Amino acid sequence: MLGAAPPGTDRQYVMTSLDPNRQKRQDAKKVSDSKLGKLGLRARGVQLNEYEEQIASELILPDDIPITFESIGGLESIIASLQESVIAPLCFPQLFSSASGLLGAPKGVLLYGPPGTGKTMLAKALAKESGATFINMHVSTLTNKWFGESNKLVSALFSLARKLPPSIVFIDEIDSFLRERATGDHEVTAMMKAEFMTLWDGLTSSSDRILVLGATNRPADIDPAILRRMPKRYAVRLPDAAQRRKILSIMLADVPKHPSFDLDALVRNTDSYSGSDLQEACRAAAMVPVREVLRSKGGQESVERARRSAHDSTDTGSMSLPVRPLKNSDFFVNDSAAPLHQQMPTDTDTLD
Repeated sequence: MLGAAPPGTDRQYVMTSLDPNRQKRQDAKKVSDSKLGKLGLRARGVQLNEYEEQIASELILPDDIPITFESIGGLESIIASLQESVIAPLCFPQLFSSASGLLGAPKGVLLYGPPGTGKTMLAKALAKESGATFINMHVSTLTNKWFGESNKLVSALFSLARKLPPSIVFIDEIDSFLRERATGDHEVTAMMKAEFMTLWDGLTSSSDRILVLGATNRPADIDPAILRRMPKRYAVRLPDAAQRRKILSIMLADVPKHPSFDLDALVRNTDSYSGSDLQEACRAAAMVPVREVLRSKGGQESVERARRSAHDSTDTGSMSLPVRPLKNSDFFVNDSAAPLHQQMPTDTDTLD
């Protein structure tokens, strides 16, 4: 019969249309095509299978990472070690090749410490400084309800990393994915962990410029077999006074400050603060002068005029509102939106 479809075509169409992951794969392909195009890999004819394309949607290109080592304060010793033991072997593999196999980048690095101490920021800066392809791996990307699909995604993770050297596979909260194995683990989870470790062990050649980088605040929950594969471990602890001073100096570098502003007093009053706590404290303090202007009569009138004229002009630079410089006392204003542990002790000698 003319125009008849080949045998099985209708069945394939029905199965494809009923595939619950069809839209997810199509969206992942669009994202991966865009990112691989920026890397120039499409022009070079690099082909990816459907599983690699799903993983490629998690890529973060070095040019898209705004963080460098210079923007991180207080972690100089860790940064120096990473530059020598990780970045140099990844960028200059010919210098670290030897018959004994003793040289070369470690296949696994673990960053551990309290929440908010800069582990994720450090990981991104590592990818930026090394020029490595950063695969920000989410566990949800590797999990699939269909039997055997998770193993294929894990395999695609490592095969994609091999096609984009040097590569850093970053797993945040690695303890939630590779926690200590137990008899009650689901079969699919156990198989996925085993597949991950097997492929990880396969990174034995110096040409495999792939680093698995994990971050956690619960290192005791990680499987000992995983820890064995991460010989480089860095404790990212809460910053001390000198480190807090460095962090605050970076965060407040471009903020106009009152002549009476005392950075040392601020450092003393932020004991036990993490890096993210300091960032939130600076953000809340910088908002205090802005809030004063917005709540003043002149500020309210200026904002109202700007809102009325917004549809007539896109030039908002002509609206100038006087915002005073930052004071120490701005850091002690009670902000109901701030976390409870950020209620800062007051140093009466430094309040303006």
